[in-house]
Amino acid sequence: MSKGIFTISLDFELFWGVRDHRTLENYGENIRNVHQVVPRLLELFSKYNVHCTWATVGLLFFNEKKEMISYLPIEGPTYKKKEYDPYPYLEQNELEKKYHFAPVLIEQIKKTPGQEIGTHTFSHFYTLEKDTTIGQFQSDLRAAIAIAKEKGIEIKSIVFPRNQYSDEHIKVCLQEGIKIYRGNELSGVYKPISRENENIGRKGIRFADTYINITGHHCHAIPAASEIINVPASRFLRPYNPKFKMFDGLKFRRIKQGLEFAAKHGLIYQLWWHPHNFGKYIEENFEFLEKL
Repeated sequence: MSKGIFTISLDFELFWGVRDHRTLENYGENIRNVHQVVPRLLELFSKYNVHCTWATVGLLFFNEKKEMISYLPIEGPTYKKKEYDPYPYLEQNELEKKYHFAPVLIEQIKKTPGQEIGTHTFSHFYTLEKDTTIGQFQSDLRAAIAIAKEKGIEIKSIVFPRNQYSDEHIKVCLQEGIKIYRGNELSGVYKPISRENENIGRKGIRFADTYINITGHHCHAIPAASEIINVPASRFLRPYNPKFKMFDGLKFRRIKQGLEFAAKHGLIYQLWWHPHNFGKYIEENFEFLEKL
């Protein structure tokens, strides 16, 4: 039997990933500290020889606002909920580099052995929200691939923002040269849906599933060769929160048991989170991660 595989994927997005539901006033510390978190993660991954895919929002590749103008998608999104659209925000605001751009970090990732740079779309595109089209998604994806190519990076993998995707979107990825995507855990509470259709029941079960085994270990067989490969998520690494500190032992055991199951049965275990999740309580988060 083959050995199990432990891998990590990170949704690297800075403020673009939370802009529609957070502010720099209430979440700026987490975003600023990503510039400390990423080098420490790279050091840790090198120390333990851990492969990681950094699914990177295309807007992070730039040094400043004016540089991105020629790379913007030909067709922008037409979300019913206008707050999801980043382009009015982009036009109306001066964009501080530490919150919106990360070319230096991307270069560090690129130079670190065992690290892959994938895409998290160009604009943190929500594929299942109302009034978006497949054409808009394809235009966004092409922009993400183009700026990465300009920086010497060939995009071969994708993580969909908010874990929203459909078969149609996967077909577009294949057309654009994407070979791998991170699918969702195989349980109804993790099924890809729009935010409008999300509900407190699903959220509650997912939260409890962090600490106790409700939906299974979500370890997956090593996929057979295919035109495009789904490597599903196993577990979201919920960041340290002092309110739930008493449950950290359960959280650790939940992940550890999944890792042991994968190792025993020759399966893949994929852990994921966002670098900005580590932007507060940095030491506590790194201590937990290194214990794994």
